[in-house]
Amino acid sequence: MFGSKVLLKLMTRFFRGLRHRRRNRYPLVVPRRRHRWFKWLTPGLFVKRWLLLSVGGVLLVGLGTLITLKLTPIFYTVQLLGATLRVITSVIPNFVSGPLAILCGLLLILWGQTRTLGAMSNVLMPGNEEDLVDVLYAQRRLSRGPKIVVLGGGTGLSNLLRGLKHYSSNITAIVTVADDGGSSGRLRREIGVLPPGDIRSCLAALADEEKLLTELFQYRFRAGNGLVGHSFGNLFLTAMNEITGDLEQAIAASSKVLAVRGQVLPSTLSDVRLWVELSDGRRIEGESNIADARGRIVQIGCSPVDPPALPRALKAIQEADYIIIGPGSLYTSIIPNLLVPDIVNAIAEQAVPRIYVCNIMTEPGETDNFAVSDHIRALDQACRRPLFDAVLVQKKPPSLHVTAHYAKEGSVPVELDREAILESGRRIVIANVMEENLNGTIRHHPYRLARMLLRWYSRAK
Repeated sequence: MFGSKVLLKLMTRFFRGLRHRRRNRYPLVVPRRRHRWFKWLTPGLFVKRWLLLSVGGVLLVGLGTLITLKLTPIFYTVQLLGATLRVITSVIPNFVSGPLAILCGLLLILWGQTRTLGAMSNVLMPGNEEDLVDVLYAQRRLSRGPKIVVLGGGTGLSNLLRGLKHYSSNITAIVTVADDGGSSGRLRREIGVLPPGDIRSCLAALADEEKLLTELFQYRFRAGNGLVGHSFGNLFLTAMNEITGDLEQAIAASSKVLAVRGQVLPSTLSDVRLWVELSDGRRIEGESNIADARGRIVQIGCSPVDPPALPRALKAIQEADYIIIGPGSLYTSIIPNLLVPDIVNAIAEQAVPRIYVCNIMTEPGETDNFAVSDHIRALDQACRRPLFDAVLVQKKPPSLHVTAHYAKEGSVPVELDREAILESGRRIVIANVMEENLNGTIRHHPYRLARMLLRWYSRAK
């Protein structure tokens, strides 16, 4: 009963929030409000041409009507117009009446267009204070952005998507479905669905109402039989999966409901289970058990072997202008996508900029004592070929407070070994894209990372 009340409260808050969209929805692409009228002159809005076409149509209708009536009304109309103008100019000089008529006409046009656009805005965007031209400008600019494919999973991928969506709406996030722990693992075992956790995070990151949706989708129930530990987003996707019949359709339907910019796709629809072999000879099965094994990974694979790729994921890669791998857990978020041979082959065949975003810190149980070149070597080994041209590395090291916090968990900053990286044939992109939190944790800053990646793309393409 308590769980149902919480669920109802969250849904009420969610739909109420959708009716009151924030003004900063397009913070990086919307021009300033005081230039509102000049915005309509911006090329590419596809509005001015249709307004002019409509005006031309009205004039043609009037002309056609007069012609149909055997031209007689044209003569009388011209005569009446000429007499009226002579009376007006005799009272008010033409150098005053002419500009005054022009000014009145322009004011009437502006007033009419303002009211028309205002009515359209109230219908299309009820409760939204943004100008329609701002929304059109932002959407047109985003739609002209590069076609970006990002591979990964976990917090790293959703964090990057949160920044990229302000530069392009042509984003495809290809996500691993190898998770078998937590809420996703329970749903996978009890209901038989593919784990929705990473997909949930990416959908929330790409949604227009990101803050509200993230809070809603990440909410975990603390009471209720069978609800404890489950996140709302996982249950939402599971329900959509049952309604639509498969995860791909469930994600597509959810994307429409959440107004997602871009698309989120699983790398495969197969029920993939990870396994690794450690340097001490142990074989560990299950994504959630790999980090707990605390050993050096020498080989990684999955069962079933060579799972088929999702056709839409392959199509997105083939049409991509830019491919980004990472950031995220190397062996449990990134490499699982690359265990799908069709995806590796599709990426290798693309002659577009391809970059790997390296983690800032090592991960205990996965990348202990790894340098940047070790990450590259692990990816090359899993793919059996070089798959990217450059690697992005954090420039400034974390503060002493942060390193001390991570040292307690056995994590240290990833070492930048330049010579080994250059020997692998990769270019090095160094930038300050790190954000330190008050609790001593760090992450890639969404906007700085996205801005740096787009800047490198513009130079590399």
